[in-house]
Parts: sequence; structure tokens; C-alpha cells
Amino acid sequence: MKAVYIINGFLESGKTEFITYTLAQPYFQMKGTTLILLCEEGEVEYDPSLLKKSRAVVEVIDREEDFNPNHLIELEKKHKPERILIEYNGMWNFKGMKLPRHWRVEQQITTIDGSTFPMYYNNMRSQLAEMIRNSEMIIFNRCDKVREELNTYKRNIKAVNPGADVIFEDANGEITDILEDDLPYDIKSDVLELDDYGYGIWYLDSMDHLERYEGKTISFLAMVLLPDNFPKGYFVPGRMAMTCCAEDMAFLGYACEYKDADTLKQKEWVKVTAVVKKEYWADYKGEGPVLHAVSVEKAKAPKNEVISFN
Repeated sequence: MKAVYIINGFLESGKTEFITYTLAQPYFQMKGTTLILLCEEGEVEYDPSLLKKSRAVVEVIDREEDFNPNHLIELEKKHKPERILIEYNGMWNFKGMKLPRHWRVEQQITTIDGSTFPMYYNNMRSQLAEMIRNSEMIIFNRCDKVREELNTYKRNIKAVNPGADVIFEDANGEITDILEDDLPYDIKSDVLELDDYGYGIWYLDSMDHLERYEGKTISFLAMVLLPDNFPKGYFVPGRMAMTCCAEDMAFLGYACEYKDADTLKQKEWVKVTAVVKKEYWADYKGEGPVLHAVSVEKAKAPKNEVISFN
């Protein structure tokens, strides 16, 4: 199998800078050739001396129709690389990308220019979502003038890819002092009453900051999900959410312990009041939020059954 690393993002989002930085690191000075497939040429070019030092070669693919398994295999035979870096064109159909069968994607990273993110998010949301959906890491650069918006940016990303690591950088490097001070509810309340928008924010924030909510009581309107083979006495209360666009829907919910779970019906609406705890759960592949119901009451469906983050 051939190891492949995909770096995607729109033009001038920092893809070449990221790959250049990676090539220059001591840990990347590995034996064998690195083949860089450049599918979009921006203002920044690769330094020939760095390419020589890192044993890297660049092949330009400037037409989307040429990015196909047969042509990619030809380039592999030509250079016999140990690893392949793909700097993918942000305007190409990422969902339709086809690689040779023996190429295995080891990591996918998306770079985003923080200063232009709102434009792409509002006007090319579906295309952006395809880039970030399976990326392990999302790197926002050039965030110097948008620091107040970074919490919102992070939630936009997490709504599409909850498991992604989101990194923000300014001219001085990584930003680590982002404050979550704009939550739409009072974190100090005895009971967090979550409306539609508040539930979505709580769901996303609890992934990264579960310590905020451990031991706290929350209350929210939810749809009942009864997964197959779920343990007795548990169900999943949650909401359908439009994470990107109308065609991109997801059910957001965590496991909930409730002694009368077997009396609930699939997709019925309930008002849940529960205590949040941090516990091991197999589906999480580790510890995560597990709710312990204080009460589960029948309720009417809300006017808008699907929540949105916008």
C-alpha cells in the first residue's frame, strides 16, 4: 500500500505553506522520495533547494480530468515514491476524487484562510463541507483580525466534523487563549434550560469541554432514538440538525440512562431533564458525555424539528 496525505483547501488558503513547513521539519527527513501532486498553483512556490534536501519532487496536475487513477499510477511508476502528498484543488469535486486502489489515505488536512472563511462558508458551504468532513485536522491561518469570531468558526466546523482537531494561527503562531464566553446560556445556572440553538451549542461544546458540564443538570426538548442492540435502560435523546445545508443532516445526541427506556417509542418527542456525567461508552471508543435522566416527559413536537447552527 502507498501512503497518501491529502492537503486541501481553497486557493491561497495556506496549503503550500503548510506542506513547505512539513518538508522542512527534521521528522520528515525520511528515506525515499516524496511525490507532491500539485493541483493548484498559487502565489507561493516550492523552494527547489528544500525539495532537493527533502528528496521531494513536484508534478503539476492542472486539469481535473487528469486527476484519475491511470495518470496517478503513471506518475507513481515514474518517481517510485515512498509517500505521496496531494495538494488538492479546492474548486474540484472532492467527493468524486478517485485514487488508485493501492493508495491508502493516512491523513487528510484542510487549510482555511480565517480572513475569508465567512465568504466561503456562506457562498460555497457544500463544497467546504466535503473538504472538512473527513479531515483529521482543520488549520485556520491568518486569524489576526478575526479573533472574536473564532468560537463561531470552530462550531461551524464541529457541526460538520465533530471529531476534527481545529487549530487557529495568527502571525505569531498557534492561538491557545480562545475564550468560550459567548455561550447562549448561563453556565452557572442550577439547571441549563437549552432551547433549540442552545442544545446545538451545548452538544458541540461538551465534546471539547466536558469538564464544564460534569455534574450539571440540563433540560431540553428531544426526539427519541432507540438504536438496535442498545443496552437495556438506555436511549438517545437528541435533535436532527442541519450541519451544513439542507442535504446534510445529522442526529445529535448522547447516550442517556433511563430506567423506563423500554416504554419509549422511536421518534416520539420528550422533555428530558438529566445530569451530565463523564463515563466510558463503547460507541465513543472511550470516555464521553453520558446523561442520567432525572425525568423524561411526553412532549409535543417543536415548530421547527430541525435545528441549525446559523
